[in-house]
Amino acid sequence: MTDSKPLRVLALCLGNICRSPLAEALLRRELEAAGVRAVVDSAGTGAWHIGELADPRSREVAARRGLSLDGHARQLDAADYAEQDVILAMDASNLHDARRMAPRDAQARLVLMRAFDPLAPGADVPDPYYGGADGFDHMYDMLERSAREFARRAAAGTLNR
Repeated sequence: MTDSKPLRVLALCLGNICRSPLAEALLRRELEAAGVRAVVDSAGTGAWHIGELADPRSREVAARRGLSLDGHARQLDAADYAEQDVILAMDASNLHDARRMAPRDAQARLVLMRAFDPLAPGADVPDPYYGGADGFDHMYDMLERSAREFARRAAAGTLNR
């Protein structure tokens, strides 16, 4: 990416404790590996978990694969629509909510995270919160593929295609 300012990306899920913190860490890693200057953050559409660490199961799957999830949950706010270039929603429900919450002058592009998954473009990242540990491993794999492809396209300058 030749632009002088960094790409600003926000990963978005419901509570900002399972999917989006993991997506944030993977996007940060993959964008850095692709040589893309980026600022990556995450948020939730809901306020239930504000201030909490990521779910222990997300932290565990991340740690097993060499990532650390140290952030605290926060809720999507109006400033995100102006500050972010891309908001990557984990599922259609969160994408719908993000569009509904968007101010009239929203600048950020709203896209599904798995729009970048070569194995299932446009599919949801299922919420693993109420399931077992295997759901977190499966989620990790989806997010890793999507983050890698997102970074590849960002580096190639083809994110908008």
